[in-house]
Amino acid sequence: MGEERIQKIIARSGLCSRRDADQMIADGRVTVDGRVAKPGEKADSRAARIKIDGRAVKAPESLRYFLLYKPRAVMTTCDDPEERKTVLDFVRPVIPERVYPVGRLDYHSEGLLILTNDGELAARIAHPRFGVVREYLVKIRGDLTTSEYRKLMAGTSVEGRHVKPKLAQRSSKVRGGKATWWRLEVLEGRTREVRELFLCAGHHVQRLRRTAIGPLRDDSLNPGDFRTITAKELALLRNASSKSRRPPTRRPARSRGKGPANLNSAARKRPERKR
Repeated sequence: MGEERIQKIIARSGLCSRRDADQMIADGRVTVDGRVAKPGEKADSRAARIKIDGRAVKAPESLRYFLLYKPRAVMTTCDDPEERKTVLDFVRPVIPERVYPVGRLDYHSEGLLILTNDGELAARIAHPRFGVVREYLVKIRGDLTTSEYRKLMAGTSVEGRHVKPKLAQRSSKVRGGKATWWRLEVLEGRTREVRELFLCAGHHVQRLRRTAIGPLRDDSLNPGDFRTITAKELALLRNASSKSRRPPTRRPARSRGKGPANLNSAARKRPERKR
């Protein structure tokens, strides 16, 4: 296999995501052959002795993939210092392998969440560059006006990064018209991203449910239920996260006759050379 980045080796071991491995290296918790690892360092997983907090990093026995319906009031972490219930509490009694959640779903939100020990796939699903769409159903009080909808689609800043929806559609109205469900698609899963998007449009989210992750969807799961991701679903998920969606560098667009800077076709013609 040759040398590869240490965070990739750690993520593939199933101990944590690549992002968390990056942080562990930055914090000086990772050693390679007895010395503290440096950010960006590479190693041969077959020969190097890699440890985290003095404990050896070993390759997972087998890669596992599960789809969980996270209930509300549950932490999307492996453990919680305040001893609140976490998503792993639902699978630990059944799954012997160490798995971890892919992406984020905040404490008061519910819905689909992937659990796996495949760090490479987890990194692709989590990174917005690969364009894996997350779909949500969002309940708000009242409804969005036209101007509020425009604010929602324009986006806002979350964790220092500008985010905006890929799609937003009214799903249904609650009886009496006091609340509305909206279907929202985003390419990132940043903490409270969906809630912040609606807040910038002037609405607090009353309920938030993730209904799809890329091609994965399952309306039969109840809160706390989980199941194995099928081979067909896994193939679809790998395909959905296989190519980078980073947009190419574009040349300035030619004018189309709008605004003072846009000239008509006659004015854009070059003067003929005198013969």
